Amino acid sequence: MFKSLVTKARASRRSVLHAVTGLVMVALPVVAVVAGNAMWNGAPYPSVDPDAVAQRLRARSDEVYDGFALPEKYAAESGRGGTGACYYRGLRSIAHIDEARSDVRSFGLDWSVPDVPEATARDAQQRVRQQLVQKGWKLTHEGDRAGVAFRQLGFRFENPEDGDQVDVQWNNSTTTLFISVYAPCGQVPDEFVEHDWAGADWHPKERPTGP
Repeated sequence: MFKSLVTKARASRRSVLHAVTGLVMVALPVVAVVAGNAMWNGAPYPSVDPDAVAQRLRARSDEVYDGFALPEKYAAESGRGGTGACYYRGLRSIAHIDEARSDVRSFGLDWSVPDVPEATARDAQQRVRQQLVQKGWKLTHEGDRAGVAFRQLGFRFENPEDGDQVDVQWNNSTTTLFISVYAPCGQVPDEFVEHDWAGADWHPKERPTGP
């Protein structure tokens, strides 16, 4: 009786072991395929709505312009949005060196404020710096430079939540504040037409006039 029970227990354990082994053998190819695809393609780009991105970049530009708090005589010029190249990730990048993906784009909006004296530009940049820091943005580039006859002021901040960036530059050669607002690479819809990117332009808000 005891031997019979032991034999049955051993048989049961062998059945369980065979079942587990079978499951592992079935799962291993699936895991290998998934891992292989991940290595080949790399991390996927998030899907984006280009028009929503344009709206966000315009709002960021409004915030920066308001943050400058420049005297009324220093007026911003309108800016235009554009897209940038994004490249393959993972091992596919080796097979597509320097080949941009047609379905993935980055986004940018550039505008400027001309004829700004250095002291005014420095104060304006400092105000925007403080504004971005208070919002939790991180400084990724310090652009202040000085030479014998050349001075440059600037910085770049990045929003850790969505990867958006704000880049501000000024130099004594042009006395112009150059502002670039970026959004990171994202996969665009099939119907997206780069040259007809709706709503990509930005125009400074009209400032209220006195009585």
